Amino acid sequence: MASATLVNDVVAAGPRPFVESPLARFGAPVLVGLALIGLWQAACTWFEVPAYLVPSPAEIVRTLVADWALLSSALATTLKITFAAFTAAVVLGVAAAFLFVQSRLIEVSLFPYAIVLQVTPIVAIAPLIIIWVRDPIPAMVICATIVALFPIISNTILGLRSVNPGLKNLFKLNRATRWQTLMRLRVPSALPYFFGGLRISSGLALIGAVVAEFVAGTGGTASGLAYQILQSGFQLNIPRLFAALLLITATGIALFIAMSALSKWALGGWHESEMDR
Repeated sequence: MASATLVNDVVAAGPRPFVESPLARFGAPVLVGLALIGLWQAACTWFEVPAYLVPSPAEIVRTLVADWALLSSALATTLKITFAAFTAAVVLGVAAAFLFVQSRLIEVSLFPYAIVLQVTPIVAIAPLIIIWVRDPIPAMVICATIVALFPIISNTILGLRSVNPGLKNLFKLNRATRWQTLMRLRVPSALPYFFGGLRISSGLALIGAVVAEFVAGTGGTASGLAYQILQSGFQLNIPRLFAALLLITATGIALFIAMSALSKWALGGWHESEMDR
């Protein structure tokens, strides 16, 4: 038994396979992306594809640099809506989850309405919200919040209910109050699920903001990246359209990386889901 334990310790302490190393985890996707971009550039050059159909990566980068003042202003507007919606979704989602776990009756009574918000297409209700609210920016924030809300609620509820039964019984034996059980047992148990919800919700907040901008069609100083995509399509300025799409994609990736880093920082020192990554 002791020898088996020693062998397991030696194996665990040995070098990790290359596929699990940071170089492979980050380098492999970068190499694949560079290869795809190279093939894209070569195909556009070889077949002389016009820029108004499919611009080459080099043309997209040139357009991004040339139109940076316009696109960066639009990006700032989209980010403002995204962050406001994401913050509102986190606050409302956590509050709703804490309310639902207090009673099964409350959960079964109200949780179906959260599902209704999730399954209702935002493009169907966004025009009504924009008409009711009138001010475009708050209306778009509400639309994006609706899109981003459900993952926070569902993941946090799942985490608050995923408590080790032995630890729960230990708290009962020590006559812990409901507040002590919540803060010292349920909340730490829910954190991995909560951060998983953040990773999903951050991307959905961006998607909701873009969809709301498409529906609102707000121009001028309040125009976001979605409006620039619409205008570029009308003007057949396809390189600018792709440049705006590139900014949206890069923003989504950055949000996911930021939420993953936040999860690693919060859980890396004590939870098994982040300790070995």
